Amino acid sequence: MDQTMATPDYEAEYNNRARVPEHPGIIAGWQEDAAAYRTTALCELGISYGAGERQLYDIFKPETVRGNALVMFIHGGYWQALDRSFFSHMARGLNRLGLPVAVVGYDLCPQVHLGHIVWELQQAAAALWRRFGLPVVATGHSAGGHLSACALATNWHNVDPDLPDRLVPAAYGISGLYNLKPLTETSINKALGLDMEAAERESPLFWPAPSRLTMDAVVGGAESDEYHKQSRRLVDVWGLEGVQTRYEEIEGANHFTVIGGLTDPDNPMTRRIAALAGA
Repeated sequence: MDQTMATPDYEAEYNNRARVPEHPGIIAGWQEDAAAYRTTALCELGISYGAGERQLYDIFKPETVRGNALVMFIHGGYWQALDRSFFSHMARGLNRLGLPVAVVGYDLCPQVHLGHIVWELQQAAAALWRRFGLPVVATGHSAGGHLSACALATNWHNVDPDLPDRLVPAAYGISGLYNLKPLTETSINKALGLDMEAAERESPLFWPAPSRLTMDAVVGGAESDEYHKQSRRLVDVWGLEGVQTRYEEIEGANHFTVIGGLTDPDNPMTRRIAALAGA
């Protein structure tokens, strides 16, 4: 068998910006929509959860609270780009459904190691729980999908013995990356600096599965085969280990348009996250 046919071209499969040439306009639109939402939303901006200048979250509050959890939104950018200010409007749909949403920032590679970013998001979730006394439903896009799954699979007693077991009872990963090993063969890894051992250590697919908790893995229908494989494999592996898993494809969506529905309270994606948060 021709091995060149059997091995995916990981560079092509994971280079979303090359796959979607119109991405600069989409990202610029995010920035504009996020800024516009901050002017009208009931929000507190730039709340610190750690020592780093990016270790901040913005909390967007509903007029009337209807759920029994808080939603934490984690942005993407392959752990090396963007920041929380591009994604304020991702809270709009959930706010309309009565849910508070924390849009969380974090330090980026190569200034910090990827494992440090995982730790930062654990600190962010713990800070939200300490402040609001509510469980945290983690959702995120791309690298944020990875970090959401990590939050779900975290042993919270190892973070702080005073934290509850089910601090994060559910996660909703959008176009997430759950096995980081393929990235070691791509240009994305220049900033990440992962060897195979570190890639496995920071991959939630290889962590003890968070049995009895809930993991949704959602991916755009127009995304690469590798992105579909990433979500399907997590759902299959964790599902066999007692996690309540669910896989879904958003028809026609690419890696950048897939999150657009979160601005709309009537979108099925928004409604599913709201249901996970008890609204």
